[in-house]
Formats: sequence, structure tokens, C-alpha cells
Amino acid sequence: MANDDERIALFLDYENLAIGARDGLGVSPFDFGPVADALAERGRVVVRRAYADWSYFDADRRLLARAQVELIEIPQRIGGSRKNAADIKMAVDAIELAYERGFITTFAIGTGDSDFTPLVHKLRELDKRVIGIGVQSSTSALLPPACDEFLFYDRLPGVELSQESRRGRGRGRQLGVVPPAVSPSIPTPLGAAASVDEGGAGHVVADVPVDEAVTAAGDRDVGLLVARTLSGLQRHASGPVLASMLKRAILRKDPTFDEAELGFRGFGELLRHLESQRVVELRRGSAEGDPEVTFPEDDSAEDDAFRLLVDVVRELSASGAPPQLSGLKNQLRKRLPDFSEKRYGFNSFLSFAKAARARNLIAMEWDDDAGDYLLRVPG
Repeated sequence: MANDDERIALFLDYENLAIGARDGLGVSPFDFGPVADALAERGRVVVRRAYADWSYFDADRRLLARAQVELIEIPQRIGGSRKNAADIKMAVDAIELAYERGFITTFAIGTGDSDFTPLVHKLRELDKRVIGIGVQSSTSALLPPACDEFLFYDRLPGVELSQESRRGRGRGRQLGVVPPAVSPSIPTPLGAAASVDEGGAGHVVADVPVDEAVTAAGDRDVGLLVARTLSGLQRHASGPVLASMLKRAILRKDPTFDEAELGFRGFGELLRHLESQRVVELRRGSAEGDPEVTFPEDDSAEDDAFRLLVDVVRELSASGAPPQLSGLKNQLRKRLPDFSEKRYGFNSFLSFAKAARARNLIAMEWDDDAGDYLLRVPG
């Protein structure tokens, strides 16, 4: 195991996150899985702590315990503020850990409360990288600029928003934030349409058969797992993604991952199989037996995919109102059943649509009433 990974300590102001997700996104109980996956792409999470009065979050407590999160109890005190007690305890613990555990390189602070801004500044003074995590609607405008990186929970892959919260995303434009859209179920790069539980359990609900040779125990699709992880690493890594780096990131997402359970003798053999399926492309790496992994460069196939999108948008527009982004992928899959934007290196269907917009192939406009993007073909 390489020792150049970021070593992350995660501290969650749980009441802030859970109430923000419930009131702002319609998500209850809070789904920790997308947070775990996002941090796994960035490094090894060596500390996971969540602070709350857990008598108010019984269902959440069980889910977090299964995710190996240490639950710090902050009981209600008569005449005192539970919130202040949790904030102070969390800040003290974070600073203490920064001094006592010099090997920790990064602190992930899950909150939208600006009261934690001094903590962020102090951690950065101690030469620690700070990643903030918060729900957009309940995050103070003061907090994100103080962090090295800030992840809006709303935008993490796997977070399912309610219809009402999607309509509310349009208000983000007033703050100069592009509102995200909810993607439909993501078809796997190997031809299976699946909705993936991002919580790490690896549950897949498939509406078409998947290739059993590359489906893990528990119906986990390895092609989708590899493509998602590779896409995240490409966005955050400072250099090429090597097979060893990709394997470590996959293990951080799912410590039970074992290519032998999929019928492969080694991770390299699995990657070569996925290369034959045009999910990834392998190139000679800096060390023998550790190839560079990237997405296939196939301009003609990418052009065909954009052409398909334009044709479907034009066809739907001719038969009625401009189509919405949500559900559009299913329309493409009616024409091309194994369509997946991940074949072309895009992390989400929204990113694929934005790439088409950047090429002036389609126009996208946010509609507050629909709570979604409306698409049309220019001219």
C-alpha cells in the first residue's frame, strides 16, 4: 500500500447536516454513502466521528454505526445549548487530533455553520488541507471560501432529491451557482440499466440482464464501479491514474472488493476485460505491471453519441414542449439500449449534456416551474 494517499479525518456536525438534508432536500434519514464515496476518491479516511444528541436520530444512528462512524454523544442539558456544546466539543477534538496525529493530512468538516470558519482557518494554519461538506440551502456563504475544497451534498453522485427540492435548485442561480439536475438511473457501461445504492452496500436494481462474469456478489456491477471511481480520480488527481491507484480507491469505497469473486485472477486481468468492453483504456505506465488507466478516446463514437442526443431532443421538441433533462437518458436508451455517458469519460448525464451545450449542439435553460433543465436544438 502506497503511503502518498491523503489521510483524512472526518468530523460531522450531524444535526446541521441531517436537518439541512431533510428540510432542504427531502432526504431522511441522512444518506452517508455519497459522502463516504466522495472522500474515498480523495484519500484514506482514518477517523470518522459524528456529533449529536443521538436520542433525536435513532434511525440515523444505526446507519452510521454500520458505516463505521464513531458516534459522539452530546446530551441535552437543562438550561444549556446542545448546539453550542456539540460545536465546541467537535472543534476541540479536531484541534487536539491535528496536534496529536501529525500523519493526518486532511480534515473533512461536515457542516454548513459559519461558526466553524475559525476552526477551518486554524487547521489550515497547521498545514492541514480542509474539505468542507454541507447542504447548499443551509450552508453559510462564509464557510466555502475558507476551505480548500467544499462539497455540496446536493451535488454528490447518489444523492436523490425530492421533486420540491429540485424546483428549489433554480434559486441557486441568484447566488451564481448552477443548479444541479437529478439524473435518471444510470445504465452500466456493460449494457445494464441500474440504480446504484451509493451507501457502499453495492445494491443494484437492474431492469435488463447484466453480464454475470463482471457482476460482484450482491449484484454489484464492477464496470460502473470502475468507471465512476476512475472519473472521480481523473477530476482530483494531479497526474495520470495508475491501476494501483484505481484499485486503492475502489477498496476505499468497498473494502470487500475482490476481483477473484468476479472470476478474475488479478486486477490487471479485470481491467483488460473492461478494456475489451470499451469501458476503459490501458496505456503503459511508469512501472512495469502498473498501467495508466483512462477512458477510451474514440472521437467517432463520441460524435455519434452527441448526434443521438440532438436527434432525440429535436424529435421530442417537434412532438410537444421542449424535453426536460430528467428522463432524457431513458429516451436515448430507447434508441441505443447500451448508452452510457461514462463510455466517453463523463461522470454524469448532466455533464454529457453540458458538453453538448458547449459545442453549441443543444441549448439548456433552467425552468423554475419544471424544476429542471429544458433542452432544445438551436436554430
